[in-house]
Amino acid sequence: SYKRFLREFRFENAEEYKVKDEIKADIFAAGDHVDTTAISKGKGFQGAVKKNGQHRGPMAHGSKFHRHQGSNGSSSDPSRVFKGKGMPGHMGSEKITVQNLEIVRVDADKNLILVKGAVPGPRKGLVTIKETTRADI
Repeated sequence: SYKRFLREFRFENAEEYKVKDEIKADIFAAGDHVDTTAISKGKGFQGAVKKNGQHRGPMAHGSKFHRHQGSNGSSSDPSRVFKGKGMPGHMGSEKITVQNLEIVRVDADKNLILVKGAVPGPRKGLVTIKETTRADI
C-alpha cells in the first residue's frame, strides 16, 4: 500500500527484511538509548541576540543600539568580516540530531515509542529514531 513517507536505512541484519517491509516500534525496548533526527521548528528571520546569543546594548534613553550587533570586524588589519561570524538571518528549519535519549516505554499495539528528552521538530512531525552512536554519558 502507498505510504506518505518512505525512507531507507542501513542495518546489520538486512537479510531478515524484504523491500517495502514496515519496521514497527517493537524493535526497541524500554531503557534503550537512541538518537533522534528531525527538521527543527522554523523561527523565521531572527536578530543576532536571539539567533546567536550575542549581548544586547544598553536600554536607556540615550542609547541607539538596543538589540543590534556591535562591531563586525576590525578596520585596517583584516579589513573584512571573518567567515562564520554570527549575523542576523533565518533560524530553524534545519536537520537536527539529538543524541543519547532514553526510551521510557514502547507500546507495540499502538506502535508508539515514549522518549525522555528533547525530541526535535513539531508535534506530529516525522522523526528518525536510531540506536545511539555514543556510549553512555
